[in-house]
Amino acid sequence: MYDGRTNYIGGQWCAASNGATFPSLNPADTEQMIGIFARSGAEDVRRAVEAAEQAYPQWSRVPKPARAALLLRMGRLLEQNKEGLARLMVLEMGKVLEEARGDVQEAIDMAYYMAGFGRMPDGYVVPSERPDIYCAARRVPVGVVGVITPWNFPIAIPSWKIFPALLAGNTVVFKPSEETPGLACRFVELLIEAGLPDGVLNLVTGYGSEAGMALVEAKGVRVISFTGSTAVGKQIASRCGEQMKRVSCELGGKNAILVLEDADLELGCKGAVWGAFATSGQRCTAASRILVQRSIKPRFLQAFLEHVARLRVGSGLDPNVEVGPVINRHQLERIHEYVQIGKAEGAEVVMGGTVLTEGAYAKGCYYAPTVLDRVTPKMRIAQEEIFGPVTAIMEVDDLADALTTANATAYGLSLSVYTGDVRKAFRAIEQLEAGLVYVNLPTSGAEIQLPFGGVKQTGNGSREAGWVAMDYCTEWKSVYINYSEAGELVRAQIDTPVLSDGDSLSGGGEGRRP
Repeated sequence: MYDGRTNYIGGQWCAASNGATFPSLNPADTEQMIGIFARSGAEDVRRAVEAAEQAYPQWSRVPKPARAALLLRMGRLLEQNKEGLARLMVLEMGKVLEEARGDVQEAIDMAYYMAGFGRMPDGYVVPSERPDIYCAARRVPVGVVGVITPWNFPIAIPSWKIFPALLAGNTVVFKPSEETPGLACRFVELLIEAGLPDGVLNLVTGYGSEAGMALVEAKGVRVISFTGSTAVGKQIASRCGEQMKRVSCELGGKNAILVLEDADLELGCKGAVWGAFATSGQRCTAASRILVQRSIKPRFLQAFLEHVARLRVGSGLDPNVEVGPVINRHQLERIHEYVQIGKAEGAEVVMGGTVLTEGAYAKGCYYAPTVLDRVTPKMRIAQEEIFGPVTAIMEVDDLADALTTANATAYGLSLSVYTGDVRKAFRAIEQLEAGLVYVNLPTSGAEIQLPFGGVKQTGNGSREAGWVAMDYCTEWKSVYINYSEAGELVRAQIDTPVLSDGDSLSGGGEGRRP
């Protein structure tokens, strides 16, 4: 059990400077404590940023293949500790064991994927418009990166942000969610075992309003990478903008699955169940809207409810359980409040809609998998992110109506269409307003070799993972080298043409650009 000395600053584990702590509780049994963690404040963040600044010059000069080797060792350690991490994840945030293993596997994949970039081309060499000039551009690190992560993917998401930042030569200050500090500590412990130098990665545990905002405000931090709610993301982006500080925001979603009349109905049902209820609906890619073509709606709804009724709710350590608890009692109340709002707006609860409190559920934060029917596009439950095991059934007339309804929210992360018509599939790919589009697949299932992120209020246009993973934490530096004869001035960007009638190729080579 962690004892409160859970900040890792400059290579040392330490308590918060003011001695404050907070507990991490098991959402399946809130009487079980995972550990006591440092409740960090501005002074702890200041020390962590200072340590990162001091470590940056040396780390940024370490050859990139050597930095990649650290990630390779980290990947192997994650593999060796996969089961222990997965079980800790079940205890600390509640997702079922199978999904927890998948969370860790995503970090393993990311470690190996990013390690491969250690020997890949790091820029471009391009021709110059002038003779005897060498032109190139290369990525360079930005300095200290502030990383703020959520609790729902407590190993995978830190890996998406931290591994690219370290590989690029940045140093990092990591502020994990206060709901999953134990997993963050374990993640850092494994990086230390992999050979992480002192000060290169610094951990501060605590609350977002205290340690998180202090990290956003810290002058020595050049970039903030945040995953969380749109409301908080807007605050962070605003403050970063005022400071001319780069920011990467991956925010909320109001995702939908479109089931058309020519779809494989059974496949669509299975995809909708997984999309809506995996991780108890606590995914930014969760399918909280199911848009069903009117002609098949009765058949689909009956089959869908039969699938949902078979879902088993309980502790994620039970191999027979498919839906675990939600993260805490506050979120439990929020989910139930949204269901009541839906009912008041005219939606019909056709499955679930209750807090589970009897027997084995008494000490935990359990909500019954819930399906609301007769939901219309302007209802709050069709527009606002609920982040729980609740989904809305919405009727649509045809593909055009489905596309319009799917796009009719402020968010644009993940949208899916089930159809047997390739023409409809490609029309959906073109017109769905989302960073992720799936055909005959649920809204969750992103792979690390493709960019991840959304449009509209789902983020600020940044992407994680894939070949663009280092975009948020690197700058482009363009280089010009003159290797002409000594004393010769080679000019550019004046009005003299490169070649005119009668000129030879041996002229001054001045460009024509204004």
